[in-house]
Amino acid sequence: MHEGSPPVAEPVVECAETVAAVVAPGAFAGRAPETGSAGDRVRAARWRGGKQLSTGHELYWWVEITIVLVFDAIYETVRNSSKSGAARAFDNAIKVIDWQKTLGIYREPEMQRWALHYEWLIVAANYFYGSAYIAVTIASLIFLYRRFPDDYPLWRNTLLVGTLLGLIGFATFPLMPPRLLDALGDHRQVFGYVDTLVKYPTFWSFDSPAIKSISNQFAAMPSLHCGWALWSCAVFWPRVKHWWAKALAVAYPIVTIVVVVITGNHYMLDAAGGAVIFLIGYGAARLATRAGRQPPRRLAAA
Repeated sequence: MHEGSPPVAEPVVECAETVAAVVAPGAFAGRAPETGSAGDRVRAARWRGGKQLSTGHELYWWVEITIVLVFDAIYETVRNSSKSGAARAFDNAIKVIDWQKTLGIYREPEMQRWALHYEWLIVAANYFYGSAYIAVTIASLIFLYRRFPDDYPLWRNTLLVGTLLGLIGFATFPLMPPRLLDALGDHRQVFGYVDTLVKYPTFWSFDSPAIKSISNQFAAMPSLHCGWALWSCAVFWPRVKHWWAKALAVAYPIVTIVVVVITGNHYMLDAAGGAVIFLIGYGAARLATRAGRQPPRRLAAA
């Protein structure tokens, strides 16, 4: 642990070091190509439960699952470790609202009021918000690993770096989501947002004591729901063949933005922040990733 790090920053530093180890050149790139024919090398990789990439690197499904599980544990720990108070999160929310008003994009109240006329839409949005980002992200990783293994390391690293940047945002800019403004704000003004997970029937609610005790409800800027949705779109759109599959890929981040707004979980600028961190993550991953894109250094130097 780095001496002098503030309490909130310490888990972020640990997470950054972990991600750096994964995406650094050569990390998890697999062993250098073995001697023998290409067929022998492919069979050897399969015997160990792996895939050989065109560059000679090897991927192993059990290593990738381990990376995902370890990173998810770190993500949940860091995300929920922030002890920022409601007052700071509320002040930041007012800033975001003022910025959006200046830009002419503060439309969240109107969007939620319209959606509240359709209970089925709100209930569907609640379930979409709580499940789609996990299911689609996992499906995207499996799709890449099985169908486009050469592309997998780059996009896995993009996901890790983008998520790390999101965690840094949570720690440095705690933000009260719209649904909590009236309940936890300064009570001097009424915003009129509805916490749809509380008012409408769903299997879970952030209002339950158990969830409140483990979840950082001020982890809103940037929106990882929107960032992960954009990432999944970038994974699927150029690789699927049918027009309807491409349409679903494009629709997914758009629907996600609408859902996070009408459920009162995010502001428009949160969605923009999610897009920015994953664009930065993609650029960083392209600089760091060799597996599937460049041959191992020993092979290149031979």
